[in-house]
Amino acid sequence: MSAELALRGLVLGRGEVAVLAGVDLTVAPGEVVALVGPSGCGKSTLLDVAAGLVPPDAGEVRLDGGPAPDRPGRLALMPQGDSLLPWRTLADNVAVGARLAGVPDAAARAREAVTRYGLAGFEDHYPHALSGGMRQRAALARTALAGRPVWLLDEPFGALDALTRAELHAEVADVWARLRPTVLLVTHDPDEAAVLADRVLVSGPRPMGRLVEVAVPEARPRTPAARAAVREHVMDALRAQHAVGRTA
Repeated sequence: MSAELALRGLVLGRGEVAVLAGVDLTVAPGEVVALVGPSGCGKSTLLDVAAGLVPPDAGEVRLDGGPAPDRPGRLALMPQGDSLLPWRTLADNVAVGARLAGVPDAAARAREAVTRYGLAGFEDHYPHALSGGMRQRAALARTALAGRPVWLLDEPFGALDALTRAELHAEVADVWARLRPTVLLVTHDPDEAAVLADRVLVSGPRPMGRLVEVAVPEARPRTPAARAAVREHVMDALRAQHAVGRTA
């Protein structure tokens, strides 16, 4: 369950403000790529363009080498908030994406997923009665159950405490090992990138343009020393990109 995602020459402006300035990146089938950059550099906007929610002024999105007119059917977007529907139960929320994707027995599979993701006993609870970590687990379960080959994750764990975030990092790694989707993860956290990504791409300030690649040499799960080394390389790239942005 994966596909190559390629963004080619993406350009986008908001009025007179340039947001994307010729962004190029490729995520290989089954690869996890983290995109790291400062706040306001265009990371979330890039995911919106990739998902087909916002049309670019120039450039294209390609899946497996071809145009991507059917992107909504092949890409799953997990936004910064959990985006659970407040009038639906946890189990119904988990089933939403699968129903839209035409997955057989979506309701039954959703209840199985609730247990798999550590939410057993809360199937009939509404989102307001769940903790932040539980809501994000439900959002992750919904994303996985939909069966899309490409996942776009937009800082999905940024609002959580450190312990819950670490637990969900482990959950994402486990889900990826089972399903092997292609993942583009947007984050402002170098540590998160060092834990989850196969490669890290680093952006400078807005407008997003040239991306600097940081290799991640060790397979998951990584040793603390390996994570620390990746984090330092990412921080060095952020500093360099910031310096270039200031002189541009």
